[in-house]
Amino acid sequence: MIIGIPRERKVHEYRVAAVPKTVRVMVERGHSVLVEKGAGEGSLIRDEEYVGAGARIVHTEEEIFSQSELIVKVKEPQKEEYPLLRPEHILFSYLHLAPSPELQAALIESGATAIAFETVELGDGSLPLLTPMSAIAGRLSVQNGVYYLQKPQGGKGVMIGGASGVGSGKVTVIGGGTVGYNAVVTALGLMAEVILIDIDQGKLRAYYENFGGRVKTLASYPEIVAEAVAGSDLVVGAVLVTGALAPRVITADMLSGMESGSVFVDIAIDQGGCSETSRPTTLDDPVYVERDVIHYCVTNVPSLVSRTATLALSTAVLSYVLKIAEGRGGIDDAPELKRGINVRDGKMTLPL
Repeated sequence: MIIGIPRERKVHEYRVAAVPKTVRVMVERGHSVLVEKGAGEGSLIRDEEYVGAGARIVHTEEEIFSQSELIVKVKEPQKEEYPLLRPEHILFSYLHLAPSPELQAALIESGATAIAFETVELGDGSLPLLTPMSAIAGRLSVQNGVYYLQKPQGGKGVMIGGASGVGSGKVTVIGGGTVGYNAVVTALGLMAEVILIDIDQGKLRAYYENFGGRVKTLASYPEIVAEAVAGSDLVVGAVLVTGALAPRVITADMLSGMESGSVFVDIAIDQGGCSETSRPTTLDDPVYVERDVIHYCVTNVPSLVSRTATLALSTAVLSYVLKIAEGRGGIDDAPELKRGINVRDGKMTLPL
């Protein structure tokens, strides 16, 4: 199969879907790999490295799409890329279709088959292609939140680790999945007071026991969420329902209870966000203030550490790229990939 690796067009998206080592494996398995010129620059990968691994460098994205059967990229197609999709394409990338009816319509109209990284699901319910980026996003959620708590950034001027004679700041994480776990670990490492809120009693018990009671665990009821949010310096939204819009567990009134200059980081923004006040932002303009609370709602947070993220993602994606490249029948033979199909032959297959 001819596999195309385009350069990402999303604002400040520096990741790339394949690295030379994974390209070499694809080529050794008999596939042809086309890489758009400069695709790896944001992750410190030179075109010459791809050539050394057996890829062919092409100069435009139009060439990638016109010559390739399988398009492997990081982020969802941007508006200027919609016309490049054709019925014979298999698109494999993050899609996050639930909050994007325009992208849904474009994929349906294209007639292409689109498989989303974030909905490839193993039999045990785990998400092997979402997990590595969720781990990175969870850690960065606290790092970014701490940055915007600083007074020159408009924050309230609180150091969440506290100081001698001064209590620690409070971090509330809503959602105990991969994002939430990594946010909790990072906040604890900075010596914050940490609250974890989740609807799953099993997760709450695991957090309490695994962290020796250092994490306060609370069940997700509106009154409890409101109280925890109001008392926090930093709130991290880490809610996920696979393939669907994130539930709005935080209301505008809840955020109104926070002190001016507090920070809310919504990692659920890719799926629409978990607060009534959330709207997508970019790395060009990452924050806005609503209800006197700084909102950080960037939709491609892992791109901040593009080298690390690219290496992690490309490794996770490789085995699935190879399964798809065995032919369209290969998708149906792999249950986890079949569950990952969002659009097939111009029809939506994912319940939104």
